[in-house]
Formats: sequence, C-alpha cells, structure tokens
Amino acid sequence: MTIPHTVGDAPPQHAVPPDACDCHMHFYDDAFPALRPASRLVSNAGVTQYRKLQNRLGTSRVVVVQPAPYVNDNTVTLAAIAEIGNARGVAVIHPDVTDAELQRLNAGGIRGIRFSIFDPRTAAVSFDMIAPLAARMNALGWHVQLHLRGDQIVEHEKLIEQLPCPMVFDHLGRIPQPEGIQHPAFAIIQRLLKARRAWVKLSGAYADTKVGAPSYSDAVAMMRAYVATAPERCVFGSDWPHPTEAADHKPDDARLIDLIAEAAPDEAVRRKILVDNPAKLYGF
Repeated sequence: MTIPHTVGDAPPQHAVPPDACDCHMHFYDDAFPALRPASRLVSNAGVTQYRKLQNRLGTSRVVVVQPAPYVNDNTVTLAAIAEIGNARGVAVIHPDVTDAELQRLNAGGIRGIRFSIFDPRTAAVSFDMIAPLAARMNALGWHVQLHLRGDQIVEHEKLIEQLPCPMVFDHLGRIPQPEGIQHPAFAIIQRLLKARRAWVKLSGAYADTKVGAPSYSDAVAMMRAYVATAPERCVFGSDWPHPTEAADHKPDDARLIDLIAEAAPDEAVRRKILVDNPAKLYGF
C-alpha cells in the first residue's frame, strides 16, 4: 500500500490505543481555489490518501489545521472535516470575521484558530490580530494555536501571558537546537503548562532538530521535558503531508508516533497524550 508524503508502510512499533488522535495535519484539494497558490500547495493530499495513513498508524480521530495556501478561506478544511468524520478543525480567521461566520465554523467542527507567524513575511495573519481575536475565542470556548519561533515567544511574552483564552504551542514551541530546554522560550511555555493555561503539540520533530532522523534525539529530549512538566497538556500531531519538507525528505510517520513512546514510556501517560488530552482540548 503506497501512502503519499510519508516514508515506508509499516505500522508503528508501539501500537496506539483506541480513539488515538492525530492533532495536527492538513488537507489540500484542487476543488477549492488557493488564495496563495505559490504557498506550499501539496498535491495528492486529500481524505482518501490520509485514510490510508490512519489505517497504517492506527489513529481514528483527527484535527485538521487550515493549510497556508487557502489563507482565511476555511472551506477546504470544513469540507474535509465533514468528509472524513470523527474530526475537529483549527481555522485561520481575520479580525473582521462576523459572529455569524464564527458560529458557522463552530457548527462545522472548528475548535480553535491558528496564528502561524513563524515567517512574518509570508504569514496570513499578524501579531496585532492575536489579542482582539483571542477575546472572541474565549467566548466560544476555543483556543488560539501559536506557531511562533522561540525568539518570537520570548519577544512577545507579555502578549502571550495576557491572552484570556487557552493557547496551544505548535511543534514543540519551535525552540531552536541545540539550546533546547535552556532556551528562555521553554521556561515561558513550561510556566503556562504548569498553570494549565496552555497545551503543546508533540509534533514537528524534524523541524528544529540538529540530530535528524531516525533518532531525533534532541527533539525527543524536548518532548520528554514537556511530558515531565505536564503530561495532561501534551498532544500528538503528525503534520502530514509535511508541507515544509521536500518530496524526497518526507519523514516516516510511524517513526514519529514511536517517538511518543520514547518520550512517554508509561502506557497510561501515552493514553493521555493520544486519547484523553485531545478529547478534552477538541471536544471529541
């Protein structure tokens, strides 16, 4: 069975529990026009292909994150949520969004909004949008998902600390290696985790690693530190179809699942990360 945008076809060495959730992935569909067609469009990355990955990994729940090329037109994400089922979503919106549109998104399964400002030059949102939108998210019971670099987290610490709604840090907080847990951004995230104001995605192990595949040992050390801090605030994400990675550098998604077992050897803790925490955060 050939699955696009991943290496191999073997299942994870550590089987996942029933109702395991992939809390971060993206769908792309040629039926929906991209507002930024040059921004990491991925072909052959629809529901049919992803279901093959689910079968391989053993996951059954999924959180669909709005992909960058569609900016704040969340139609592709809503359609994918409806088609694949047992899914929730994270949208991209701008401050001029109407209350009626927010209610439509909520009915369609959206439970949070993403601010991907890792590269401000190509971002569809900006820092000045975070505070006004966060206030509206809190009223809905949604969260804000922050895809920021470690240095941006430090620079905007005051803004982040003052957000009224829950927040989710993408991809281990995008903390650079080899600094890892010594980077000041880690202490900020750790403090918010302990205060039960934030969550962190154990995802994107390949994003900031200096060690690389297959061990990703520096990324696993980051995961282990987050799990030790607040196992009830960690979730897993594959980031399929890995839009930041070249076609010949896609990761092995089964290996990414197995990293969770290395970071959290205790089976009960892994169940929290893969099942219980996503159920709470996204309302499964």
